[in-house]
Order: sequence, then C-alpha cells, then structure tokens
Amino acid sequence: MAMSKVVRGLCAGHLRRCVGSFPDVVARPLAAWPRMGSLDGSPCRYNSSTSGQLQEKLATRNVQKHDWNRAVSEAEKIVGYPTSFLSLRWLLSDEIANVALHLRKLVGSNHPLLKTAKTLIYNDKNQQAWGLIVLLVSKAAGHVANIPDMEQDKSAGVLHSQRALAEVTEMIRTSHLVHQGMLNLQSFDNAGNDLSGDSDMIFGNKIALLGGDYLLANACQQVATLRNQDLNMLISSAFRDLAESNYIGERDEQNNPLPTKPHPSAKDFATDVNSLEDLGFGDLEDNTEPMKIDGVVGNPEKEWSLRHILGGGSLLGKSCQGAMMLGGHPEPLQKQGYLFGKHLSLAWQACIDLQPFLLPKLPMGAQFSLVCAPVLFHLEHDDTLYEEIEKGRKSVDNIDYIKVHQAVVQGPGVEKTKILQRKHSIAAMKVLNELPVNDARMALQNIILAMQEL
Repeated sequence: MAMSKVVRGLCAGHLRRCVGSFPDVVARPLAAWPRMGSLDGSPCRYNSSTSGQLQEKLATRNVQKHDWNRAVSEAEKIVGYPTSFLSLRWLLSDEIANVALHLRKLVGSNHPLLKTAKTLIYNDKNQQAWGLIVLLVSKAAGHVANIPDMEQDKSAGVLHSQRALAEVTEMIRTSHLVHQGMLNLQSFDNAGNDLSGDSDMIFGNKIALLGGDYLLANACQQVATLRNQDLNMLISSAFRDLAESNYIGERDEQNNPLPTKPHPSAKDFATDVNSLEDLGFGDLEDNTEPMKIDGVVGNPEKEWSLRHILGGGSLLGKSCQGAMMLGGHPEPLQKQGYLFGKHLSLAWQACIDLQPFLLPKLPMGAQFSLVCAPVLFHLEHDDTLYEEIEKGRKSVDNIDYIKVHQAVVQGPGVEKTKILQRKHSIAAMKVLNELPVNDARMALQNIILAMQEL
C-alpha cells in the first residue's frame, strides 16, 4: 500500500510538471467563493424525519464551508479508494504516459486541451467526483446475499464489478472532456490548411482525439467484460446522450454553447420546488430511449436541465442505476438510483453555475458559461441582454462578460438558481431516505450538505 502511494505520487508529480507552466485558466476553486446558505440567509439544514420538512430544512447540523474537503476525504476512506480521474493501473499505462509526454510539447501554446488537462490533473472541485459517487451508492444500497464471496471486495464493501463500473464512469466523463478540447480550425485563415502537420494546433487536436478515443475504447472494453447485456445497453445510451449534448441550441464556431432567446409563453418552474415532474424528457418512463426535446429550447429551466442531463447527468444517473443492477436490486430501486444520480448532478451543476455570480464584480479576463442557470433565468426576466449574447455567434470572446455579469447579479437569476439547486438537492435527499442507514449513505448526505456551503 505504501509503495502504491509512492508510485501514484511520483506519477501525479510527473504529470503536474508536464502542465505546471500552463496559463492559469482553470476556474477559481469553489471553496474560495463566498458561502451560500438557504434563501433566507440561514444555513441549509436537512431533517430526514418527514418528507414535508425537506422543503424547509436540508440538514440537522451546520456544515462549514471548509467541510467540503473533509466530506470528500471521509467518503474516500469509506470506500477505500482515492478520488482520481482514473484508477492507478490506467494512470501507469504506457499510453497515458505517452500522452503526458506529448502534452509537454503543447506548453506555451493556447490550445484548449491544456485547460482540460490542467483541470483534470489538479482535480478541481468543479469536476464532480462521479466515480466516488457510484462507489458510495453501491455501498449504501448493498447487494443481495446470494452473490459469491469471490465477487465481493470486502475491504471496500462493494462488488468488484461495481468498482469497475465506477472506473468506467470516470473514463467516459474524462474522454468526453478531452474530446471537448479539440479546436475547430475552420475559423482560421485558409481553414487551417496552411498549418504544418506538426503545428501546435493540429498536434493538440490529434492528442485530444486519440487520447479521448483511447479512454472511451477502454471503457467499452471494461463494460463488455462485466457480461451484463442490460448494463451494456444502459451505458451505451449514456454515450449517445453525451454525443447529443453537443447539438442543443445555438453554438459559436468553436462549439461553445449559446443560450436560446426565451419564449414569452414559457412556463416558469424555477420558483416551485415541487415542479420536478414537469422537467422529465421521457427518461422517467424509459431512460434508454432518446430524450424528448420538443418545446424545450427557449424555456430557461427545461433547456438548462436538458443540456446538463445529456451532458453528464444521464451518465451519472445511469451509472448509479447500473450499480444497483449489479448489486441484484429490483428494478424500482434501480430507477431510484438513476434519479439520485441525475438530481445530484443537476444540484452540483447549479452550484457550479452560481459561483461567478456570488462576487459583486467579475475578475478581469474571466469568463463563465453563457448557458449557466443565472444567465438563462435573467434572459427570461430581461431579454434585452440577448443583444449582447448575439455578438458571440462567431466567437464567445466577442461578448462583454463584465456587462453580462453585472446585469445578472442585479437580476433575479441568482435567487432562482439557488432555488434550482435546493430543488434538486431535496430530490436527491429523498432518494437517500429509501436506502439503509449506514456510513456510505451519511457520506452522500454530507457531500450534498457541503455543496450548499461552497
């Protein structure tokens, strides 16, 4: 064990040296942002005695802002594995070592893959620890008694197949993020045809494409080794959802998403914490089928929900569902696993979306997602701001982010996003109430509670 920690430390140190000189383009850590409590300014609390009290309280105790790291650290101890974007055996593979060496050649360039690499290697809090969540759900729900001992990892309290699924979840998400690091050369002069084959831009695209494909291929292989056709179909549908997430709404030439101008007739769900049933896209009936998107674009909360369910919530939800499936649980409980992962992902995303708008002034040169919840809710309130958004149809760099930030901070978008986060946190907590009381369930609750304070 000690040797594994030393090897992992040396490997991580090598990777960090490879990207240590990258520009500081990663978003500010969540823990560095101001504290966010409940809507009335009091700390968010949770009480599991009755479901009605969930809407008023999220915790039985205060959770300090600095408890985020402790909540994650304690959760890692419960399942026995650290939170890394890949398991140690993938990190030490020859292919990953070659990718790390090639990344050094990009140092000093402005290829977007560098931002992705730095975010992944330094494990920024904006990157959800989904593998950890899958392991915690696996341990919290347990497994049926007739599973042979040789298939159980008794030190962690999960099945070997569930640990493999957690690794698959991390690999799929990482491959998706790496693929997002590709640069569209069509916007260059002569569409990039005048670039040499070894230029930084083309070389970076090759690394992003091949690196992402390598991780995706290994994920598919690992799912196949589990020999579970239903699980294979479930994870394959998550692949499809990730691909479809890139085709929702308008985008600039670098595929950065742009918000859709809200429809005047769109129904406002954001002030109702019980409106979750109206945010289904067919996934509540059969989540292996493509999601229904009719009438979604232009409705702020529906559009935001669809983007982030396709872009990751589906993967986490289906991975939690798959963990229940591997544990031998009945189908109704498996569906609850999907709902938990889906709502936890959306609550996490709402928390991330809030961070830039908890500061009164945006730092010089900083940017944020233009399809984040506060922006979408503000456009619903004041669509005149959409004139500034339209300047980004060629490139989002043409948009005055400081102007957009100032408008959103002064509007209702921030408060509506807090309600949105609370809504999905409550939904996730309700699912946890259906699981046995144990340390893994408590760790999941602590993560949700700590999220309120980031």
